[in-house]
Amino acid sequence: MHKLQEATKYLQQQLDKKPQIGLILGSGLGMLADEIKNPTKIIYQDIPGFPLSTVEGHAGQLVIGELEGVQVIAMQGRFHYYEGYGLDAVTFPVRVMKEIGIEKLLVTNAAGGVNQNLEPGDLMLITDHINNTGQNPLIGENVKEHGVRFPDMSSAYDKKLQTTARQVAKQLNLNLKEGVYVWNTGPSYETPAEIKMLATIGGDAVGMSTVPEVTVARHAGIRCLGISCISNMAAGILDQPLTHEEVMETTEKVRDSFLQFVKQLVQEIG
Repeated sequence: MHKLQEATKYLQQQLDKKPQIGLILGSGLGMLADEIKNPTKIIYQDIPGFPLSTVEGHAGQLVIGELEGVQVIAMQGRFHYYEGYGLDAVTFPVRVMKEIGIEKLLVTNAAGGVNQNLEPGDLMLITDHINNTGQNPLIGENVKEHGVRFPDMSSAYDKKLQTTARQVAKQLNLNLKEGVYVWNTGPSYETPAEIKMLATIGGDAVGMSTVPEVTVARHAGIRCLGISCISNMAAGILDQPLTHEEVMETTEKVRDSFLQFVKQLVQEIG
C-alpha cells in the first residue's frame, strides 16, 4: 500500500490532465506510444515501486499524453513473471493506473498461433483466456479497497468493448480474428506436445503475459480489451524453430494495420 501511494503521488505530479485509458504494449508493439502527442515520458526506474523491464523490444517507460484526442497512459514495455518478478510486481502498474483514475485498459501482446486458422501477422481479438500456470496475482491477503476476495471472471474481456473493436475492424476492412489466449509462464517456448494439449483444451493463441494484468484489472473494476498480434505459429505446427527475432520481425510487418486499428479503437472507446 505504501509503494502504491508513493507511485500514485509521483505520477499525479507529472499529470496535466487525467488519463482516460490505460495501454499495455507488448513485444514489438511499443511503437504505438510514439504516436502519443505532447508526451510525458517517465522511465520505470524513476517511479517508486516499479520494477525494470529487461526484455528486448520493451522500451521500459510510461508515456502519458493524447492519442486521437483521448488522454492515455501507456506502458511502453511490460513486466513478466519469467523475468523473476513476483506477480504483485508484474501487476503493480495496473494498481497504479486504477489509483489515478483509469477505468478502461487496452492490453496488447505478441502471441504464438495455436489455432491453425491463424497466420503470422493476424490481429486476434481476445474473447477469453486460460490461465495455464497455476499462479494467480490475487493469491495472498485481499485488500478490500482494491476489490472483492473472489472476483468474477466470466467477462474478463468486456463484451461492449469487443463489439466496438469488431465495428472498428469492419470500418477499416481489417480481417480481425478472434480467440482464446493461453498464459504460460515462459521463458521457454512450448513443446509440440504442449501445443496439442492447448489446442485440445480450447486455446487459440499462447503467450507469456496479459492474464496477470487482466486479472488484477478486473479485480479493481477496470474494463478490459485484449488484442494479440500473432507473431508466429506455435511449436510443431510449422517445421521451424521459434525465436524472439521472428516475433519482432512480424510485429514490424503489421505495424501500420496495428497502429491504425488501435488508434481508432482508442478514439471510439475514449
